[in-house]
Amino acid sequence: MKPRFSQISVVLIAGALLTACAAVSGQRTEATASGGGYGTNPTLPKPRPTLIPTINIVEAKGWPGGALPKPAMGLTVNAFAGGLDHPRWLHVMPNGDVLVAETNAPAKKESGFSLRRVFMSAAMKRAGAATESANRITLLRDTNHDGIADVRKPFIEGLNSPFGMTLSKGILYVANTDAIVAFPYSNGQTRITARPEKIVDLPAGPINHHWTKDVIASRDGSKLYVTVGSNSNVGENGMAAEENRAALLEVDLATHRTRVFASGLRNPNGLSWNPENGGLWVAVNERDEIGDDLVPDYMTSIREGGFYGWPYSYYGQNVDVRAKPPRMDLVEKSIKPDYALGSHTASLGLTFANGSSLGRAYRGGAFVGQHGSWNRSVHSGYKVIFVPFRNGKPSGPPKDILTGFIGRDDKAMGRPVGVAFDRTGALLVADDVGNIIWRVSRR
Repeated sequence: MKPRFSQISVVLIAGALLTACAAVSGQRTEATASGGGYGTNPTLPKPRPTLIPTINIVEAKGWPGGALPKPAMGLTVNAFAGGLDHPRWLHVMPNGDVLVAETNAPAKKESGFSLRRVFMSAAMKRAGAATESANRITLLRDTNHDGIADVRKPFIEGLNSPFGMTLSKGILYVANTDAIVAFPYSNGQTRITARPEKIVDLPAGPINHHWTKDVIASRDGSKLYVTVGSNSNVGENGMAAEENRAALLEVDLATHRTRVFASGLRNPNGLSWNPENGGLWVAVNERDEIGDDLVPDYMTSIREGGFYGWPYSYYGQNVDVRAKPPRMDLVEKSIKPDYALGSHTASLGLTFANGSSLGRAYRGGAFVGQHGSWNRSVHSGYKVIFVPFRNGKPSGPPKDILTGFIGRDDKAMGRPVGVAFDRTGALLVADDVGNIIWRVSRR
């Protein structure tokens, strides 16, 4: 059956608005107007809800020959590996091998017309995020220690939109979009062909709005912690669709039982243990469509049983009136995050500077990969930042570590995602538009 005229008209109008918005605000970047809220106590403006979300997409083009992102003073950057297929996440093995999840969202079969889907589909295509998932983890090895991978092998294939990886007690756990699976691993192994053992199912289903799942093992190896994002922006698909979502799940490996460890986290991604006090931290993407500077993405320590607001409130107890029905009982116990990372920056990667060789200035802090905004009139993110810590807590403004991902023509040469330290203490950055793993080291 052909679409009704009204549907065609809406699609054409949406396309025109998309193009116009990108053209009008395309040259305005965070370099000329930062805003958006960073730090332990960000200034939050009043919400400004819009009928049609702000669309300001940086078109993806990849890196021209020889071009590099710009490192902070005293640091240098090189391509550790290139020619990858949408590399998103990283895990460094004990022998120094680097595992890369080459992945993207699973294919969706959605029926009916949705204006939101029209906008999102156009945004993802323009931003270089509409490629088919390779469903592969690739192994990279630097045998001559020159900072460039000279061995590349398919490590595990046939996965289902894999993302997070963690090694514990000789077992490699992989977070597919729909399940945690496990593989036996021997030190130095270059390929795994064993069939995956399913540990637990994860929320997925036909909507699967936020598909990425990260995973990290507890210190004693008895439990796994898994991030699961929401199935909507602010609960518009009904709270029944949010069961075990917008949450950090805990998996008991002895019983394979799962429970919600913390909730109200709209789209949690990068997990990392704070080496100073042993606390578990996570980077979280917040909600859209109430203004350029709302709501700041953030990183925060996680309290067992803690509730962090979504969808009923944001950044503590600031009520979001769009969430229906309201839950003031939950708003009253909403925990304010530890550190704001700027609005719509899509902060995904998170790792602490444990083992870093970047110098004294970068000790005792956290590194964050900011994938970059698509829904803010002034571009934000598109860089890697460092947040200083003191006594286990954030202690000052962020510092840019790796920038220059947007060219002078206002097109994205790359977009940083996962971050990890290699065995030498250099910082690795997965760039899913440039299809490169960057290596940042001390000059």
